[in-house]
Amino acid sequence: MEKIRKNTKIKKIEILKFSLLFVFFGTVMGVISKFLDTTPINELPYLFEILDIGNFLSRMAIWIFIGQSIALFTKSPYRAGLYVLLFFSAMVTSYYLYSHYVAGFFPYHYAMIWIILTLISPFLAFIVWLAKGQGKIAIIISALIFSAMFNLTFSYGIFYFDINNILELILFIITVLFLKREKKEMIYVIVLGIIMAVILNQILPFHFG
Repeated sequence: MEKIRKNTKIKKIEILKFSLLFVFFGTVMGVISKFLDTTPINELPYLFEILDIGNFLSRMAIWIFIGQSIALFTKSPYRAGLYVLLFFSAMVTSYYLYSHYVAGFFPYHYAMIWIILTLISPFLAFIVWLAKGQGKIAIIISALIFSAMFNLTFSYGIFYFDINNILELILFIITVLFLKREKKEMIYVIVLGIIMAVILNQILPFHFG
């Protein structure tokens, strides 16, 4: 009984530690993102200008990547939901507090979109966590993750295929590595993911830029 209590206490401390970590991480990312969004590009370091960091952080790919990475590397689906919720809550809060009190404006419409996305993020994190498992459901979820990042990384049609941003390409490659499975299953993930991406691109022919 004493051992169980000790393990429970250690578990609670671990959850608290990671919860605070993701709140801090989200807060920092929100402030940095808004700072870069409101700073003229010619006032930023040359590397930031070349990589167009400001626009990169204002697009959806980086945030989906961070959310799915937290979920995939968390010990349980419930912790995944908690940590992702804390990260996005802190990020959105710091972003719009900076926007209101420092930048001097508050884009209500975009704030509402991000608040809704934050509220549903725990459920999405729970689903993403299941991609680590075995079987058809895990493969389908992995393919959905692949398709989402594919559409956020590439612009394509019948006669063209372009990379949106080199940094998003890097995120896409890392995502594929995170989803790595045994060879046959990975082929299923990629093929199914591309099919899903094309279908989603027809249903929702726009990107969250």
